[in-house]
Amino acid sequence: MLVLSRRVDESLLIDKDIKITVLDIKGGQVRLGITAPQSIKVHREEVFDRIQNDSTNQED
Repeated sequence: MLVLSRRVDESLLIDKDIKITVLDIKGGQVRLGITAPQSIKVHREEVFDRIQNDSTNQED
C-alpha cells in the first residue's frame, strides 16, 4: 500500500486520467474530489461490496 500525505487543495494523480483532490478535513473526516473519465466507475468501498454481493447472489 502506498501511503501519501496531502493537505487541503493538494492532489494526487493516478495515471494521467484520474485526479484525487483533498477538499476539506474536519475532525476524523476527509472530503475528496475525484476527477476521472465517465467510463471509470468510482464507488465507496461499502457500496462496491454491496454491488458485488448482489451480483454474486443473482448468479445463484
